[in-house]
Formats: sequence, C-alpha cells, structure tokens
Amino acid sequence: MKCLRPYRLMLELRFFRVILVSFLAATPLFAKTVVDFNPNLDFSKYKTFSFIGGVENLVMIQVDPELLNDRIHRAVNTELTKKGLREIQPGQNPDLVVRYWANPSQQVNVATMGNWAPFGPYIDSYWTWLYNDVSSSSVREGALIIDLIDLRSKNLAWRLYLVHKITAPDKEWKKANEEITKAFDSFPPSNNEKEAKKKEWAAHPPKLG
Repeated sequence: MKCLRPYRLMLELRFFRVILVSFLAATPLFAKTVVDFNPNLDFSKYKTFSFIGGVENLVMIQVDPELLNDRIHRAVNTELTKKGLREIQPGQNPDLVVRYWANPSQQVNVATMGNWAPFGPYIDSYWTWLYNDVSSSSVREGALIIDLIDLRSKNLAWRLYLVHKITAPDKEWKKANEEITKAFDSFPPSNNEKEAKKKEWAAHPPKLG
C-alpha cells in the first residue's frame, strides 16, 4: 500500500493539471484595458457630459445592441458622476460627448466602415500609434472603445480600449464593468500621467504624408 501512495499522488497531480488547463482554456481572457488621452487639456473644465450611444455599423453585431448600449451608458454614467460630472441631454450643450464603438477583430477600414458624423474616428495624428498597437494585439478579440469628445472643439479628449470579445454580456459583463471602473480611476489624468503621455507622444509623432 505504501508503494502505491507516490503513484496515486502522481495521478492526482496529473489530474489536477488537466483540470487546470481545461479551466484556463474555457475561461474568457478578459482584458487588457488601455487608456489614451490628450495631455494638453485642462480636464477640470469638464463639468457635464452626454451619452450618444454607439457608432452605426461598428457595434458588436453578435450582442443585443440595446443591452450593450444600456450597460455601457450605465457604467460610464456611474464613473463620470463619481468624478463630479453631471449628465445632461445632447441638445443641452454638454462639455463632453460620450460614444462607443467596436474595433472589429477582422482587418477592416473603420474610417470608411463607420458612420462617424458629426465626429471623426480619431485614429490619425497622435492617436494613431496606440490605436494601431491595440488593433494589432486584439486581432482575435476585437476591442470595445469608449470615447470622451470635447464638444466645442470636436476633438477627442480621452479614450478607453477594452480588449475583449463580449459575446455573452450576462456572463461576461461583470468583469468588463470592473475593467471599465479601473480604467476610469485614472480620469481625469494626473499631472504625472500627463507628463508621461507627452513623452509617449513625443516618442511616437504622427507620420507625415
């Protein structure tokens, strides 16, 4: 009996490894979240915001769009309200406009695919480097992107990339919501974060031509 104990232990360990690998393979890999922003802005001037929903043609087709819209709206409203901002209607001249869109897992030209009016996709200039970096690393998953846009200048102020393919919101949204909450911890960006972003922009200037 004693000689069987090491063999039994070996079998149990092997069984545990199989279960662990199976669990990891079946568990969705949630996210990497990436935040980008304009380091030259005074974020303290933003007092109000309005949610305008998803970019037409660039929402997650496999997910109920109304469900996704409601959950993103609720999550962003919660986080911005914590920061002292107040939600108003789009026609009330908000300081920030909030929208979301999905960068598809397929290689497509989002600039021509999406219905962007009246705002652009903001994937050029200093936004290009991080957008391309996230896109190339999320070919399989795709990325949910939340934009905070300065209404007066119509320029992008702050952006969140949530790299994860949300196919079953009821099961997966809790984790996605946690990632959104963590990302908004850095809104508004601190002075140190602004300085670091300025260095990042200087290291990755827009390509001319």
